[in-house]
Amino acid sequence: MKKAGKLAEIKELSTKDLLERLEEERKQLTRLRLNHAVSPLDNPMKIREYKRTIARILTELRRRELEGQNK
Repeated sequence: MKKAGKLAEIKELSTKDLLERLEEERKQLTRLRLNHAVSPLDNPMKIREYKRTIARILTELRRRELEGQNK
């Protein structure tokens, strides 16, 4: 159910909000990777979660782009 919740949340956002969120998620991922390189994280699975969230956002943006072309 966790995936469906995040996906629904992403679909509800406007394109502008998605772009802002994408930027923020990428910053967080970079920060996590740097921290992990210095000292191991308590939960390295967070890196995977951020990568997947970024992929979900990019997928939704691409879907909207394609929808716009079809109209």
